[in-house]
Amino acid sequence: MDGLNQARTLAVLIPAGLLGGAYISEYGFGLYPCEMCWWQRYPHFAAVALGLISFAAQPARVWAALAGLAIITSGLIGGFHAGVEYGWWEGITGCSTLPSAIDVMDVNAAPIVRCDVAPWDLFGISLAGWNFLISCTGGAAVVALAAYKK
Repeated sequence: MDGLNQARTLAVLIPAGLLGGAYISEYGFGLYPCEMCWWQRYPHFAAVALGLISFAAQPARVWAALAGLAIITSGLIGGFHAGVEYGWWEGITGCSTLPSAIDVMDVNAAPIVRCDVAPWDLFGISLAGWNFLISCTGGAAVVALAAYKK
């Protein structure tokens, strides 16, 4: 498989895999996303779309590279989020505090999830941290492979 095909394949599989993991953790294990978790998902949605476009549109290298940049964007948001979770810096105020008026009788209300608390970690790395590590290295690989000329 040449560099371009590898880039296009990774541009779809990396964000699709990370989104799949996010939805499995949410619906399978009850780890509801906070606001910053959602911010990390949006670039992955874009990356999947751009990666799929790279299979059909020209110049394919440009579409794959754009997908790689979207993956890196999600990773950088994840890095910021992980820093908030680890207490390295302060996050977005509205995301880290409870709303002032909560209707406790509304059973249909979405669960309140704080951005500054990691609900789960593996080897001391939160989900946002894993997104940072995987997205930044994977996205960089996509961009590098898309730039590679055979």
